[in-house]
Amino acid sequence: MGSVSDCPVEALDRESGRTASGSQPYLAVVIPAFNEAPTIRDIATRALRQVERVIVVDDGSDDGTGTALHGLPVTVLRNPENLGKAASLRRGMVRALTDGASAVVTLDADAQHEPEDIPRLIAVHVLNPHAIVVGARLHEKDRIPRARYLANRFANFWIAWAAGYPISDSQSGFRLYPATLLSAIDIRNDKSPGFVFESAVLINAARLGVTSVAVDISALYPAGARASHFRPVVDVLLIARMVAWKLLTRGFNIPGLLRSRRCADRAHQSHMA
Repeated sequence: MGSVSDCPVEALDRESGRTASGSQPYLAVVIPAFNEAPTIRDIATRALRQVERVIVVDDGSDDGTGTALHGLPVTVLRNPENLGKAASLRRGMVRALTDGASAVVTLDADAQHEPEDIPRLIAVHVLNPHAIVVGARLHEKDRIPRARYLANRFANFWIAWAAGYPISDSQSGFRLYPATLLSAIDIRNDKSPGFVFESAVLINAARLGVTSVAVDISALYPAGARASHFRPVVDVLLIARMVAWKLLTRGFNIPGLLRSRRCADRAHQSHMA
């Protein structure tokens, strides 16, 4: 898959991902869900309007999340207990790959992602079939809780260092993964916990020469929504520990740090021009 190129283009404006010519890939949407009964049916229904294949992984919910999906043409996989987001994502991804999906879209079940943006990610995937497509939110700084924003920026720095290129939103769960990449990084045997998994994927992909393309999406925090499962301090520390280990095994990847900062500066200057 080659090596990470110098300053790969990682940002895309909201308009550029709307249409693309050519045949559409066969993909599946994977939605991990833990106690999401108030929102899961609406999210799954809206996802079905974008693609035919939707897989919901009920992560041991006890609030009727699975029951809320009755009557919808979705595949529901139920974990026997709460195993965490990483385990749920892996299970859904493996099922999608087993069913022959050429790409997998992941999004959260708590209404912080708009399923209507799925076609925009697909359009960018058609143009960049080997890249991870990430729905990036940090451009809407004023709409993001301050603790979450600062935690994401901190994680971005470390993950960009290890990956060797700037990453706009390393903590967004709204992504499109090529099936070839998921197979290459062997997700079946990955043991990364919780939110660490999504960060590790970006680094592992970069080591295979696969970078990400960002599509700006809205930062949504609906009124009355449940508290996020993401813990700004604990989860970022777990991510930092994972990144530190990866850096240690690669001699701290100083060239990657310099490249990520240099490319970030160029991108900022281009944006300001």
